[in-house]
Amino acid sequence: MTVQFLEDSAPKTPSHGEILQFTEKAVEMLQHAAGKESKEGSGLRVAVLDGGCSGMRYHLAFEQGPKTDDQTLDIGGVPVFIDSESQQYLQGITIDYVTGLHGAGFKFVNPNASRTCGCGESFAT
Repeated sequence: MTVQFLEDSAPKTPSHGEILQFTEKAVEMLQHAAGKESKEGSGLRVAVLDGGCSGMRYHLAFEQGPKTDDQTLDIGGVPVFIDSESQQYLQGITIDYVTGLHGAGFKFVNPNASRTCGCGESFAT
């Protein structure tokens, strides 16, 4: 399994077998956050949970190590944990880091979503 780094924030179609793509800005901000928030052996959990306006929502949190069924990726030197249930919903997603009038944060660009809520934090497939 590979992780593709994009040179700009424009999402591109992932190659077969890729779960996630990260823009260069997202990798930079992930490394910055990991340096401030994480502890030895920890990594970032990227998950999809039930909830939100559209039915499913994205979840990001630093955790102390992977769980048994996790796929672990190395994103710019930061471990990223993805549970087996979330993998199907994260296939082909690009994670970007954006700044705007409503603040800054990680943005999920999901080509598989059939609808998203207005705030962009939940989706349906």
